[in-house]
Amino acid sequence: MIMIDSNVLLDIASVNSKWYSWSSEAVETAGNSNVLVINPIIYAEASVRYASPDAFDTAFPEQFFRREPLPYAAAFIAGKAHVSYRNKGGSRITPLPDFFIGAHAAVSGYRIITRDPRRFRRYFPSVKLIAP
Repeated sequence: MIMIDSNVLLDIASVNSKWYSWSSEAVETAGNSNVLVINPIIYAEASVRYASPDAFDTAFPEQFFRREPLPYAAAFIAGKAHVSYRNKGGSRITPLPDFFIGAHAAVSGYRIITRDPRRFRRYFPSVKLIAP
């Protein structure tokens, strides 16, 4: 199972994105032999480019992008990782979403496709990443 980071979905939603080719190829390759997963956090971040849930679901259909709830264990780990980040001088403007995504992948044993691996590598070193 592979979790798709919201930045990758946003790249695919914008054909003019400089990351469109990399992101769409990474998702297509991963989807050929893996279940692709998104959670409510990813859904919320990536859906901003769409007028309605139906429009988002048409672009990223459930038969290809499995929807999963955020496990409570992941929420706990995300909170701890965010506190650690803040204690090390991390910015207040960095919200929790990356921590929720990384923690969900960690507790579920998923890999993540992302083009922004820095925070995942630092706070969730057990999670295998697919990144440029």
